[in-house]
Amino acid sequence: MKLLAFIAGYSRRILVLAVLAGVLCGACNTALLVLINQALQGERGAVMWGFAAVCLLLPFARYYSEILLTRLGQGALFDLRVKICRKILGAPLRQLEEIGPPRMLTVLTDDVPVITMALQQIPIICINLVIVVGGLLYMGWLSPLMLASVLALIVVGVAVYQLPVSRATRHFRRAREATDELMKTFRALTRGVKELKLHARRREAFLATSLDEEAGAVHASNLRGMVALTAANGWGQAVVFTIIGVTLFVLPLFQVASAEALIGYSLILLYLMTPMQVLIGALPALSRAGVAVQKVEALGAILAVDAGEAEAPAPLPDRWKRLELAGVTHAYRSEGKDDTFTLGPIHLGVRRGELIFIVGGNGSGKTTLAKLITGLYAPESGEIRLDGEAITDGNRQAYRQLFSVVFFDFHLFERLIGLDSPELGHRARDYLSRLQLDHKVSVDGGVLSTTSLSQGQRKRLALLTAYLEDRPILLFDEWAADQDPVFKDVFYRQILQELRASGKTIIVISHDDKYFGVADRVLKMDCGQLVGEAPVPARSHETYASA
Repeated sequence: MKLLAFIAGYSRRILVLAVLAGVLCGACNTALLVLINQALQGERGAVMWGFAAVCLLLPFARYYSEILLTRLGQGALFDLRVKICRKILGAPLRQLEEIGPPRMLTVLTDDVPVITMALQQIPIICINLVIVVGGLLYMGWLSPLMLASVLALIVVGVAVYQLPVSRATRHFRRAREATDELMKTFRALTRGVKELKLHARRREAFLATSLDEEAGAVHASNLRGMVALTAANGWGQAVVFTIIGVTLFVLPLFQVASAEALIGYSLILLYLMTPMQVLIGALPALSRAGVAVQKVEALGAILAVDAGEAEAPAPLPDRWKRLELAGVTHAYRSEGKDDTFTLGPIHLGVRRGELIFIVGGNGSGKTTLAKLITGLYAPESGEIRLDGEAITDGNRQAYRQLFSVVFFDFHLFERLIGLDSPELGHRARDYLSRLQLDHKVSVDGGVLSTTSLSQGQRKRLALLTAYLEDRPILLFDEWAADQDPVFKDVFYRQILQELRASGKTIIVISHDDKYFGVADRVLKMDCGQLVGEAPVPARSHETYASA
């Protein structure tokens, strides 16, 4: 039912047309049964032309029904993928961090394909279901009393059938829960492959305690579910043959129908065996798809819409003068811990054109502060102001467009997405030369020729994107940590000075106290608090000369 509701939610009009076409297809199959039964009773001449007409109509009805249902299913699937991605992009960053990538990836890589497989069977299921219903209606026309007897057997069979099906669904639900944990293990495997290769005992322990355990849980639950469904399928086939046996051997003893009706019943039941087996065989995919739809809906319900994603009626001015954080705080609980980390209250003013360093120990809140400054986190109390205008849900998205950021855990896109300047290629080549990457990377049609570089060189490509975005505020989260000494010096003494000279406001998170002298101010964080400004060393003659 959840799968049908999901499909209906995409396009009720197409669903209605597809159902009507399926009814026509089922009616054609039922008409064939009627005509074949009449022909067996000796009325061949009277039914021949009707038989020919139905045979011509049936392929077109089946084709139209399957095409409509296929289009409906694939359209709903496309809509599902896009909606999930849009919901993820529209959710608050902190909520996405709490949910974690494994859970979201499992929905996209496991649940969506499961739903896809089920949707591919929907056309065949609908057509065969209509055939079964049409056959039962014809049976009722031949003998209502026999139909009542058959329906009674079907009700008993379905009631017993639901017991293993319910058990299978519970096992599939457990398998799906275990898949979230298995995805975490896969991520640990791909990210920690070097460490696992270098330590044999760690590798064997990882395989035994993590991979085998999680994969085994998924395997065991899926296996139990499939065994339960196999038992249900066997019972379903037994019910079909029981109905045929009762029709042929038991009901004639009570003389509830004529010999012609019994022949018709036997013919119909034999004809319906294949459609009923198709329906029974589709149950495993439908059962798993039902669980997958629940997981997708659960993720969609959890993902709140970030009001800050709403487009502001007008962009904020690029030529701002002062950015303020007034009593800003943010708190969150670390995963697996009972304590809560609280940042703030932070009182900070930034003038346009400043070069500010933020320093402090690991875990002091520097990156959290950066996410607050850039609008990725909304303050829990206090407010951010730009030239006195408060940044709220109504203009936070526009406020974010003032920033180009290279985070410590940055992602490097292979395409220069969202950059459509006609001079993009020329500017990119110029910046690649200045970043000493022109001999390794080229840009063709807005696509980087390669991103398979060292971490330091990949950070330079991220800096290339910041250059090309040309936004008024730049924030670098320990950007120089992976650079060699020569280019680190270039970054601090040349690149930052050139950016400041061009009117950019620059915020740098850094541990490189050697270069604190290039900053206008050095702000120190400790335990989530801005504890003051560190002394800025006097700029040497060498520093100015390099700049």
